[in-house]
Amino acid sequence: MITVGVLTISDRCSRGETQDQSGPLLQQIARERLVAQVTVTACVPDDREQIAFTLRDWCDNARADLILTTGGTGFSPRDVTPEAMADVIEREAPGLAEAMRRETARITPHAILSRAVAGIRRSTLIVNLPGSARAVAENLEAILPALPHGIEILKGGHGANEHHEYKK
Repeated sequence: MITVGVLTISDRCSRGETQDQSGPLLQQIARERLVAQVTVTACVPDDREQIAFTLRDWCDNARADLILTTGGTGFSPRDVTPEAMADVIEREAPGLAEAMRRETARITPHAILSRAVAGIRRSTLIVNLPGSARAVAENLEAILPALPHGIEILKGGHGANEHHEYKK
């Protein structure tokens, strides 16, 4: 069973000024499509230190297999999710972010403005997704087939000759 953490990064949601749409959607997709158990969720402001602290905690203590973040990946001065990721990850997984940008650029040319990254800390895969629910669904769709295989390898499985399913 894959365990998932969903972290929403939004000043407005963290202050209760708006309702989080992307985080609950990520939870639903993780449960239904990855057949995963969502074990930790939170909403934090666009604050580099707070984002990094939460990611480290979920990797090192909650030991989530996969952390999906939503928000903070754009060009706004407050968008610092990629910088917080740089403080946390030990290895990059650039193919995931490249695939998301490539596939979603077919839908909107603005997709190439995403600064989302993906990486690994210990045995946890962390993937940044945009802040809108629509963009979350589109980006996750681009990488969903590869996630179970990558997570199995991180968890110590052989992986190379295995084929993992996800629900379409």
